[in-house]
Amino acid sequence: MIFKQLRANIDVDDDTFNELYPNRIKKLSSRHWTPVVVAKMAAEYLAKKPNIKVLDIGSGAGKFCLVGAACTQGMFYGIEQRDYLIEISKKIAAKYHLPNIEFINSNINKINFCDYEAFYFFNSFYENVDTSCPIDNIILPSNDLFYAYSNYVKQQLQSTAVGTRLVTYCTDSDNIPNSFSLSHSAYYGFLKFWDKVL
Repeated sequence: MIFKQLRANIDVDDDTFNELYPNRIKKLSSRHWTPVVVAKMAAEYLAKKPNIKVLDIGSGAGKFCLVGAACTQGMFYGIEQRDYLIEISKKIAAKYHLPNIEFINSNINKINFCDYEAFYFFNSFYENVDTSCPIDNIILPSNDLFYAYSNYVKQQLQSTAVGTRLVTYCTDSDNIPNSFSLSHSAYYGFLKFWDKVL
């Protein structure tokens, strides 16, 4: 029902969508997973043509990719280092027959951004410096990791082709290369839409 509504451009609220998840994952949603309305706006901007390859940098429980795959014709890839979150995401995608989605259990620094055409980034490394709401105790806080991952993403974005689209949510603009130009923003300025111009 949820994904049929999204395909039909019918609004789905976060409480309804989050019922797809186990209780422990559901409780993390307001802090760590993208709101449905944000995911929809971001996906529609990034999937500007059918089958475009969109990478979610740190997909967590897969919410952005699941929404994007349902409401656009893009191909969504979620990269996530926690294997149990990958398993949850894959099970939901399989159960609801979302063929245009793939979840990859790996670390972001193993990914070549040139293999993708558009990117979504919800500041997934911030958990390394903010201990107020941990996802779990598997990944221990580390300032060094935060800066290492952030720098890697910035370098990889710099290597992408002119015309590449990027959407950031709750992410400091200092993490975005100067070669990207801000097109517009939404959701009280927290959601930003970028184009690679240089």
